[in-house]
Amino acid sequence: MSSNTPRIKKPKKTCDICKSGKPVIKRPKTGQLVCKECFYFVFEEEIHQTIIQGNVFKENEKVAIGASGGKDSTVLAYVMNLLNKRHNYKLDLVLLSIDEGITGYRDDSLETVKRNARQYNLPLKIVSYKELYGWSMDEIVKEAGNKNNCTFCGVLRRQALDRGAVMLGAKHILTGHNADDIAETVLMNILRGDIPRLQRCTFITTGNDSMIKRSKPFKYTYEKEIVMYAHFKKLDYFSTECIYAPNAFRGNARVFLKDLEKVRSTAIMDIIYSGESYENQSNNNIPTSKVCERCGYMSSNKICKACVLLEGLNKGLPSLGIKKSKKARANPKVIKEGESKEIKVKNFQDLTKEENCKMEYVVEKSEKNNEMDIDENKKLMDSVNNMKRKLQNLD
Repeated sequence: MSSNTPRIKKPKKTCDICKSGKPVIKRPKTGQLVCKECFYFVFEEEIHQTIIQGNVFKENEKVAIGASGGKDSTVLAYVMNLLNKRHNYKLDLVLLSIDEGITGYRDDSLETVKRNARQYNLPLKIVSYKELYGWSMDEIVKEAGNKNNCTFCGVLRRQALDRGAVMLGAKHILTGHNADDIAETVLMNILRGDIPRLQRCTFITTGNDSMIKRSKPFKYTYEKEIVMYAHFKKLDYFSTECIYAPNAFRGNARVFLKDLEKVRSTAIMDIIYSGESYENQSNNNIPTSKVCERCGYMSSNKICKACVLLEGLNKGLPSLGIKKSKKARANPKVIKEGESKEIKVKNFQDLTKEENCKMEYVVEKSEKNNEMDIDENKKLMDSVNNMKRKLQNLD
């Protein structure tokens, strides 16, 4: 080829949606190359469609957003605050954080949550394991060891969120579980043979028949997109992993899922759809909902899992509730006189809205702030309508 032959310039890639913007991300779900503005729009509106199709909310509902300071919960708080204004959900949103008592991790992440409360103008309530159960996670790990710490934390955290919601007078909790998390949960339940949980782990909303219901607006939202959204929006979040997380069984499912995704890009959504399509022909394995005789929390047994775990800790038998009872009692720890703790957990039914006065951070809205919210909502709707017109013109 002659040196004088002109080089053929490759056409510049443009956004697959608006056909004009410069692509900044390739969407893992669709494979589309999209610009920043189109990414914001489709990311937010897909979450809105998930909410609408799942019939998640009722008007004037008080909703607690589980806030840990991590990327998922931070983006959830930001997007829910935005969509609540844009689509006029008429929700009373509050942030609810759990302090597990993990030094060097949770104490730092809670500072991020407090900044988010100020940034998004949302009230914040923080409840701690120590306050609720008399034990912090650091103390539990010291007593029980590293092997089963995620079992303790998972059980206590779930109940702590419900207790915090009752204190706030909220009957609905939002969590930041994304598509990757749900696919991992499906795999974990298959590997453990946990049929009852496999049946309900893909539900967008659970607990409709109980005092507190939970919803996952990020059910179909990829973790990669949440990270990129937080990055482009410059959101303030805490990215350090829990110091006890490496011991979690979920980590094995996560590695397996990432390996599957390398050979099949649609693996995450395929696993979720498989979980949704699963139907158990027998109802024998579905637990009957009861109320714990000790703390009043919902349970499938006379005594809830949290109370069993706490009893083991208080008696110096941390394996109680983890292993079979006979094995747990076979090698009991020798307890010196006065060492055994008897900490009574406050009855779930006794928690009232009166505890709302103990809010860690409360936003005082003035008339000026309300006017700013109206102006901000108008700008949001103008932006959305412009984007919709832009897409319609392309069609």
